[in-house]
Amino acid sequence: MTIDSRLIVVFWLIFMVYWAVMAVGAKRNLDARVWWPESGVRVGVLVLVVLALHVPAFRHALGNARADAHSPGTLPGLVGVALCALGLGLAVWARVNLGRNWGMPMSRKEQPDLVTSGPYAYVRHPIYTGMLMAMLGSAIGESAFWSIPLVMFGIYFVYSARREEALMTEQFPQQYPAYRKRTKMLVPFAL
Repeated sequence: MTIDSRLIVVFWLIFMVYWAVMAVGAKRNLDARVWWPESGVRVGVLVLVVLALHVPAFRHALGNARADAHSPGTLPGLVGVALCALGLGLAVWARVNLGRNWGMPMSRKEQPDLVTSGPYAYVRHPIYTGMLMAMLGSAIGESAFWSIPLVMFGIYFVYSARREEALMTEQFPQQYPAYRKRTKMLVPFAL
């Protein structure tokens, strides 16, 4: 395992611990039932990844890709580490700006606030943007294997973002449409 690979793994481990610890202080969800219908999508993404890893032809191709990409070289390794660190940093910055308003995707919070500061001044879903950037960096710097969660979570995050925007429009009918007009969904100035 290269230093680049080790750094990427350490970044993800620190991120997961931080995420779990910070979830403790979030506001209560209004309707616990909201999570259950959407859990099918979450479980579906997980099942697709697990199935992909158990299909022999796909697993063989992944093994070859992982062997080819295991030692990406100095420049790709550095680019990957930088993208991973920047992406996870963006997700953490966004989480800090959300404060107690953070929650599972597509959940309604008790007494929500519309957060438009920090990274939310540039994109409406910076946590998703940051995590996708970190997965892309992991694919470049550690292994092409990371392309699987990048694609799967990319699809899920776009779906989730659209659902969350419908909820936000209901909760903030005056402010959210104006906020939506001045910001992009995932990529500043582009998408």
